[in-house]
Amino acid sequence: MTPETDGSDVDRPETKRFSDHLRERSDPAFSEAVEHPFVADLGAGTLDPDAFAAYLVQDYAFLDALVGTFGFAVGEAPGIAAKRPLIEFLDVVTDAENDYFERSFEALDVPADRYVDPERTETTEAFIDLLGRAAREGGYAETLAVLVPAEWIYESWALAAVEAHADPGTDPPSDGAGLPFYYAEWIDLHATDSFRSFVGWLRGQLDSVGPELSPPRRRRVERLFSRTVELEVEFFDTHYPGDRSGSGGV
Repeated sequence: MTPETDGSDVDRPETKRFSDHLRERSDPAFSEAVEHPFVADLGAGTLDPDAFAAYLVQDYAFLDALVGTFGFAVGEAPGIAAKRPLIEFLDVVTDAENDYFERSFEALDVPADRYVDPERTETTEAFIDLLGRAAREGGYAETLAVLVPAEWIYESWALAAVEAHADPGTDPPSDGAGLPFYYAEWIDLHATDSFRSFVGWLRGQLDSVGPELSPPRRRRVERLFSRTVELEVEFFDTHYPGDRSGSGGV
């Protein structure tokens, strides 16, 4: 985990976006997540479908906690204008994304008793606990500190997959890659203009509150952001059926 700072830089004029500062502090883990062979193989269509099915089961188990954390963010957001994008995103997650999961489980022969109440991996449990603690023990800034990296990483690897294997100007983004729908739509969900716009807005929310944080809260936000990134890498590691050190990346 990224070491705590002594807070000596808190009062200095900001020379970069706060979210960029947090991303830099989280490297090399952030880059490892974006370039992980799990998502590289997913984008190329060479990922083992059984590995992807196991991954989706755990991601689905994580969905309730994610929705709850976004719901908390809605309550903490400063005003209606800030609440609306969060509510709209929740609508996508609970409608289109949930529909995607159900169709993908059917196509991948995952029975309902496997994904309705699955045995969670240690990483999934750690992720759920982190989301809960960010909401229970903090406020809007702490909640954004886990939501921003989680969504930003997915936007980043999905865009990399599109650039490597499809025409970035197509709609949907993965069009032309010749992927099974459960790979193609998972990429598309995280590479559309609307999702990219939402991630940019979410980063902007964190940028707006970060510089005003007290030194202790700023350190807490830095720790939460970095821990989220570490868990994203662990999540991909858990489901990658090979040695990721031998992959060439996206």
